[in-house]
Amino acid sequence: MLGIIIPAHNEATHIDACVTAAKRAANHHQLLGEDVRVIVVVDHCTDNTPAIAAALGADLISVSARNVGVARAEGARHALSLGARWLAFTDADSVVADDWLVRQLDCCTDAVCGVIAVHDWSPHLAAVREHFARTYADADGHRHIHGANMGVSAEAYLRVGGFAPLEHSEDVALVEALIADGASIAWSALPRVVTSARTDFRAMKGFGATLVDVSRRCFSAPETDAKIAA
Repeated sequence: MLGIIIPAHNEATHIDACVTAAKRAANHHQLLGEDVRVIVVVDHCTDNTPAIAAALGADLISVSARNVGVARAEGARHALSLGARWLAFTDADSVVADDWLVRQLDCCTDAVCGVIAVHDWSPHLAAVREHFARTYADADGHRHIHGANMGVSAEAYLRVGGFAPLEHSEDVALVEALIADGASIAWSALPRVVTSARTDFRAMKGFGATLVDVSRRCFSAPETDAKIAA
């Protein structure tokens, strides 16, 4: 069995597209009918996120941590309890490609770090989009780490103790633990995810926060070429 884990805090605007895309990836013909569970971890939601996700057939796990590390870990725990051999992670404001899960598994490694693209740059200055295009490595061998596009084998995940209960950078901490453990990691551009560049981001030091910071720098110093951190 394969698990797709999606943490969500008040994501009623995005969760329909996210879960629908995850379901398409789960039903890809190259998976040869292997069972895939789409697991949405609703973290202290006060909107319709749980109802929307449930109506689409996702497994629901509820936590009240307001902590993405805790949410990802709880989703992984649920998937592992069902016998998952592979854990794939994305975010509620993201849309995975139809072959996303297949491409992760094709890497035949302990873990996969994929890349992201942005579908709507309108919240930001044009300079931010241009800067992203110049500095972001959308190619195999990149060194980006995105919770919106990563996967790990159950064995490797358990070996390093899983996600730490961090409010941000929990994805980076997991990958660093995997590297320290000697796990094989594919830095691949084949598993594709489109995410948002929204300014009402959830993780205080995540991708959205990074873009806002770059936007501020571009506004105050247009000539500054501040590197976008993955």
